[in-house]
Amino acid sequence: MNQILVIDDNQGIATALEVLFSLYDIETIHADSPEKGLFLLQSNPVDLVVQDMNFSEDTTSGEEGHILFNQIHTAYPDLPVILLTAWGNLEMAVELVKAGAADYLTKPWDDNKLITTVKNLIELGQLRQQTNSMLSQKSNQANELANQYDLCGTIFSSQRMLQSLTMATQVAHSDIPVLITGPNGSGKEKIAETIQANSSVKDKPFVKVNIGALPVELLEAELFGAEAGAFTGAAKKRIGRFESADGGTLFLDEIGNLPLSGQIKLLRVLQTGEFERLGSSETRKVNVRVISATNADLLEEIKTGQFREDLYYRLNVIEIKVAPLSQRVDDILPLALHFMPDDHTLSHDAERTLLNYAWPGNVRELENVIKRASLLAKNKRIEAEDFGISVEKIEVTQRQSNEPDKAMIIQALAENKNNISQAAKQLGLSRQSLYRRMDKFSIPK
Repeated sequence: MNQILVIDDNQGIATALEVLFSLYDIETIHADSPEKGLFLLQSNPVDLVVQDMNFSEDTTSGEEGHILFNQIHTAYPDLPVILLTAWGNLEMAVELVKAGAADYLTKPWDDNKLITTVKNLIELGQLRQQTNSMLSQKSNQANELANQYDLCGTIFSSQRMLQSLTMATQVAHSDIPVLITGPNGSGKEKIAETIQANSSVKDKPFVKVNIGALPVELLEAELFGAEAGAFTGAAKKRIGRFESADGGTLFLDEIGNLPLSGQIKLLRVLQTGEFERLGSSETRKVNVRVISATNADLLEEIKTGQFREDLYYRLNVIEIKVAPLSQRVDDILPLALHFMPDDHTLSHDAERTLLNYAWPGNVRELENVIKRASLLAKNKRIEAEDFGISVEKIEVTQRQSNEPDKAMIIQALAENKNNISQAAKQLGLSRQSLYRRMDKFSIPK
């Protein structure tokens, strides 16, 4: 059962809060002074603190509450604190929220708003605790991997990204082609860089080509080169990317956009290492390892005749899947902190917003949102509204991407041997959220 500490010298307020919280299965302990409140914090597991701003009968400045909050926040920086304040202390309460308080409520408070705020903060705190617990386990694996291999500065905490990076390091020393699949902006290029950095040709050329960004009429010349006069505008000889990557690695991003004529030539290079520049009959030979990436369903494109089946199996000797950010919830906050200026912080509400959003644009979208918020925030503390993400969009994307059905929950429980914390993390939920869905679907605990 969740437990809240109420620090208030008014017994009537403490009793009212205790009755209100008990209706939602939340236990309350009460301290009638700051000193007793700090003592109870040392000896009781507390999920949240609700504190008054004044404790002496002749004091209305709110300074006592200010001092108490600073003491709590210094000793327990991750513990959410809600301030109960009168209108006269509103300005100070706002300043304390900027300094790290979770929220403030004016007396008399709105029961519905208070319960909603408390539930959200407790759920976020549980998620943070679960994350820290699992991160401590994963960090050992991640540290071991990072000590053995060059991970190219990849920021991650999720099990899924750890698995992708582990596979990348395992196949790095081989010269076989690798196909990296996953949505746009999810980190496929980081996987390619990791493969190259740990390969036997790490000191050789590493040439990147974004096929989707090149005009179709220039693709073949870009990849295979062209002689002067081979086409309109070709005033001088062009060295292709395959020649530039000779002896090293060529990374072909968005390989699904390669036209069929280019696919035939690519297949030949993979089979024989041979090709001709456009406008030339001279056969050239290279030794290049090819890593490709796509966000497209290539098997579906094979069915529609847009992608060659023989090329697919040449490219897909090893496939590394990169999960979307919505399925790597553990990566969201570490990435957000990485993209933020060092002197900025996130409010609790901002963290909750980041974790609830489905990130259809993945890591690239997260980076843009954080940079925008850092510029537009009124101070060094970033609030949820600074992200420019609408509530409606959060709700829609969360339903689309994060709402597991009964079968998904049963599968996650089975895969994690009924470990609620691990199953919840796999589904992108907190423990309490998973429990509620298990009750909804009548899944035995």
